[in-house]
Amino acid sequence: MAIYYSETHEYVRVEGNTGFIGISDYAQRALGNVVYVDMPEVDDEIAAGEEFGAIESVKAASDLIAPVSGTVVERNEALEDNPRLVNEDAMANWIIKVELSDPSELENLMDEAAYAELCEKEH
Repeated sequence: MAIYYSETHEYVRVEGNTGFIGISDYAQRALGNVVYVDMPEVDDEIAAGEEFGAIESVKAASDLIAPVSGTVVERNEALEDNPRLVNEDAMANWIIKVELSDPSELENLMDEAAYAELCEKEH
């Protein structure tokens, strides 16, 4: 299992050809209490670098930017009733699960060390 991060603070946890996409722990802390998560439908196509939904907190709303391209195979339905799960554990409470259409896109993302450096700079 490998985890990759985008500069817009989304992560993709890769298991085989499946990617679990969510927001990083750094992002959920910056947002504060999450009150709503807008997710695409199952079978929707998402494209790396493009918006696939939104996340709203009491402080702000942010677009969700896809770190990789693929087809949505599952939505985290638990977030519809309890969006604050993202605050409890952002890494465990992924937003969507996708079938990767181009695994080579992972090369454009950061590993944990590079992402930690980015967060340091932004902080």
